[in-house]
Amino acid sequence: MSPKTKFIFVTGGVTSSLGKGIVASSLANLLQSRGFSVTIQKFDPYINIDPGTLNPYEHGECYVTDDGAETDLDLGHYERFLNHPTSQANNITTGRIYQSVIDKERRGDFLGKTVQVIPHITDEIKYRMKLLADSGKHEIIITEIGGTVGDIEALPYIEAVRQLKWELGKDCLSIHLTLIPYLKATGELKTKPTQHSVKTLQESGVQPDILVCRSENNLGPDIKKKLANFCNVQPNSVIESLDAKTIYEVPILLKDQNLDEVVLEKIGLSTNSKPNMKKWIDFLERHKNPSTEIEIGLIGKYVELKDSYKSISESLIHAGAKCLSRVNIRWIHSENLTRDNASKALEGLHGVIVAPGFGARGLEGKIEAVRIAREEGVPFLGICFGMQASVIEYARNVLNISNATSREVDPDAKNAVIDLMADQKKVINKGGTMRLGACSCDLKKGSQSHEVYAKTTISERHRHRFEFNNEFLERLEESGMIASGINPETNLVEIVEVPSHPWFIGVQFHPEYKSTVVNPHPLFVSFVKASLTHKNS
Repeated sequence: MSPKTKFIFVTGGVTSSLGKGIVASSLANLLQSRGFSVTIQKFDPYINIDPGTLNPYEHGECYVTDDGAETDLDLGHYERFLNHPTSQANNITTGRIYQSVIDKERRGDFLGKTVQVIPHITDEIKYRMKLLADSGKHEIIITEIGGTVGDIEALPYIEAVRQLKWELGKDCLSIHLTLIPYLKATGELKTKPTQHSVKTLQESGVQPDILVCRSENNLGPDIKKKLANFCNVQPNSVIESLDAKTIYEVPILLKDQNLDEVVLEKIGLSTNSKPNMKKWIDFLERHKNPSTEIEIGLIGKYVELKDSYKSISESLIHAGAKCLSRVNIRWIHSENLTRDNASKALEGLHGVIVAPGFGARGLEGKIEAVRIAREEGVPFLGICFGMQASVIEYARNVLNISNATSREVDPDAKNAVIDLMADQKKVINKGGTMRLGACSCDLKKGSQSHEVYAKTTISERHRHRFEFNNEFLERLEESGMIASGINPETNLVEIVEVPSHPWFIGVQFHPEYKSTVVNPHPLFVSFVKASLTHKNS
């Protein structure tokens, strides 16, 4: 571990979903804008090895890194705010911690000792917390502790933080995010929940150095002074975090509260370099002051929980800002779409995205959405299962293969235009066994995809078991759907498109995982431009 590495821990109290990930990302953004090398990691208390086997209704989107880690959706925020990839080391769960310790016990690494939460589990947590520092690439590592202080699952992590604060001294800092509720009946902001939250943290031996207080109203000097006195922090270390219209305003709001300066002073780093936020502010200006707007239909089977498609909706924000357009999303449940109502449900849309999602539920509705977009010339983007739905739709309605489907839906299908990948046929365990992470793709010169990317070879992230069945490729291409992107190692079809259509592209990968504020993904930018053209026509 580099002696220069500083550690910042972010915990949460009072209630969940306060936005620890956004606060951590915003602070990292501010420190990065001052020239510091920063990374963020997330420690999740659940016992699953990773969120890969979790239903999106349980945990929202499963985010995938370049190295194939299935991670918490907060890692998407980390990458979008820092414009830097994360990895397997950036997301650790209780399941991985315990699995590692048990594996060591089975090998005999503990020399016959009784294996306990303290010190063995906490030592493993501390080791993982410091692991990213071993590369020497990061001056500052921000660690978000999932859950809420007081949760029984979080206790080993809080104990590990306590030990590290003792071991690292001034090289370690604790930030506690809480809620200051406003009672309309009395017209008061109430500090008591925060006081109790900090007290719970103190009972575990951790004194927060900084309080970040979520609120709907300004705290004012009296509230800040009260919190400082009762929570044992300096008055300038009580940071107000008001509700923002967009998560991308949070770095600016925290900068106005001098959070970055307070942090740097406490961990002994220079505050001489000022934040260079020009690109970020330019993005915000374009995002908040669009010259036009469009409506995009997002067709999926988890639309009740919009976090299931978090990276897609954020990618549309990035692309919209690039095109000076506000992108409004019409969330459409694929289970509700039929051949009779699909046209009306999609009426007025300027573009259609058919989202990822495993299993048969909602597939027929997705196919109908593809049909409407293809037949009516509406810009279409199919992602992963959405791409597979576009192939099924084309096979049924253009090639007249009425029973065309996916092997995932019908294991005994005679015309499985989407089939199980060869290396998946003997897989039994479901966790971490899909085709995961970044893979290369060669683009066909002159294709729309080649024009979008402006290069002949790309790398994109994957998460799937089923693939385009190459036995049908010749027939599809003869009828007008081409494979414009091919994996050079496996010959797997990665991209399909219909050249006769104004903009029709289906991709087996997940482009939304690589879109950031600074670098909007070219596929989404091109899709938004095509949707603007469709609106104007």
